[in-house]
Amino acid sequence: QVQLVESGGGLVQAGGSLRLTCAATRRIFSVYTIGWFRQAPGKEREFVAAINWDGTTIYYADSVKGRFAISRDNYKNTVYLQMNSLKPEDTAVYYCAGRNSIAVRTTPAEYGYWGQGTQVTVSS
Repeated sequence: QVQLVESGGGLVQAGGSLRLTCAATRRIFSVYTIGWFRQAPGKEREFVAAINWDGTTIYYADSVKGRFAISRDNYKNTVYLQMNSLKPEDTAVYYCAGRNSIAVRTTPAEYGYWGQGTQVTVSS
């Protein structure tokens, strides 16, 4: 089992940048597919980005393509989400999630491990 802890959220103006970090508590993290999801008030949790265990397969939601970049450092048991050109509609609680599989998936139900979330607020 692995525990995930997100950090790096905050308040930023539109057009600004933030980098979110997802840190894992166990070395087994290196075989996990990691995804980032977000949930805005009154909305369902939605997929943002995902990366497979060695970084060779990456998926992005259409709404963040070209603005967000996901990466991982397995030596540090950490996955990053670099968010650039932020928009007010990016405001949400961002969660990282893990699944013990090499297959990358984009639906929340296919991830068994979740962090507590970090708030991202983009002001206009």
